[in-house]
Amino acid sequence: MTTSVTAYAAPAPKAPLERTTIERRPVGEHDILIEIAYAGICHSDIHQAREEWGSALFPMVPGHEIAGIVTEVGSGVTKYAVGDRVGVGCFVDSCRECENCLAGEEQYCLKGEVPTYNGKQYDGSPTYGGYSTHLVVDEKYALRIPDGLSLDVAAPLLCAGITLYSPLDHWNAGPGKKVAIVGLGGLGHMGVKIAHAMGAEVTVLSQSLRKKDDGLRLGADHFYATSDESTFAELAGSFDLIINTVSANIPLDAYLSLLKRDGTMVHVGGPEFPSSFNQFSLIMGRKSMAGSKIGGIRQTQEMLDFCAEHGFGAEIEVVTGDQINEAYDRVVSSDVRYRFVIDIASLKG
Repeated sequence: MTTSVTAYAAPAPKAPLERTTIERRPVGEHDILIEIAYAGICHSDIHQAREEWGSALFPMVPGHEIAGIVTEVGSGVTKYAVGDRVGVGCFVDSCRECENCLAGEEQYCLKGEVPTYNGKQYDGSPTYGGYSTHLVVDEKYALRIPDGLSLDVAAPLLCAGITLYSPLDHWNAGPGKKVAIVGLGGLGHMGVKIAHAMGAEVTVLSQSLRKKDDGLRLGADHFYATSDESTFAELAGSFDLIINTVSANIPLDAYLSLLKRDGTMVHVGGPEFPSSFNQFSLIMGRKSMAGSKIGGIRQTQEMLDFCAEHGFGAEIEVVTGDQINEAYDRVVSSDVRYRFVIDIASLKG
C-alpha cells in the first residue's frame, strides 16, 4: 500500500515550487523508510526544475542531498535498523550487473542509474526527491551518516561533497600537489575543505576577492581573482590539478594555461551551453581535460567517513519549505554561503 507524504514540487518548467502530496511505494523486503530531516538545495535542482538541462518530468520534487532517520525496515534488510542515521544521494538504483556497477561505480551504470528525482524507476514509475517528508529506498543505495556529523551539515555532502571528493581522490590530490578550485560556491567550498584535509596546497580562483576571507578560513592557502588579468600571467604553469565547479562558460584556454606539464583540469559543473577550447592548449604540455560525476556508493561512504574523521560538513544556511523559491533565486545570484538546507520539519506544519 502506498503512503501519501507532504512535498514541495515544481508543477511545470520554471514554475514556482508549491506544497503538495506525493505517493511513496510500500516498504519492500530490502527497502528502508527514511523520515527526512534535511534536504540540501543543489544548483542542479534549479537547472532541472527550470528545464535548463533539456526535457524534464513534471511535477518534479527535487532534492538529492538527503539526510534523515530510518523509521521502518523491510524483512530482508541487514544493513540498517530503525533509528539509524542515513543519507541518500543522486541515485536510488542501478542495474547492479554491468561492469561499472560491479566495480562500485554505479554512477556510471551502463543501463543508466535511476536518479533520485526527475527520472523513472526501471518499472517506469517516476522518482521524487528529498523535498519531502519521507523516502523509501533500497538499503544498498543508502549511506550511513557517521555520528560525528550532524544531519544538517551532512545533507549537502551527498552531492556537493562527493562531487568534489571523487575527482580529488581519483587524481591523487594530497601532499606535494598544487590544486586549484575554480569557484567558491556550494561545490567549491567543499573542494577547498576536502583538498586541504587531503594535504594538498589549495588555491581558490574566484571572480573577485569578495570571498577571500572565507576561502582562507575554509583551508585555502591562496586566493586569486580571475577578473584580474595578471592572475593568469602570475599563475601560468602552476597547478597539477584544477577542479572547475562553476555552472557557467569560462575561457578554457586561459585556465588550461595554468596547468603544469601533465596537469589535468576536471569539470564538475554543467553549464547550460557548450564550451570550446583550442586543442593546442592541451598539446603544449601534454595536459588533460576531464569530467567527473559524483561517486559510487562505496566512495560516497568513504567520503562521509573522511569528513567525519576530519570534523567538517558543509557550510549551510537552513531554510523552511516556504522559502525554497526565494532560496533558488538567491543561489542563482550567488547569495548563499554556501549551501541552503531545507528543514523538512517545516513541511509538516
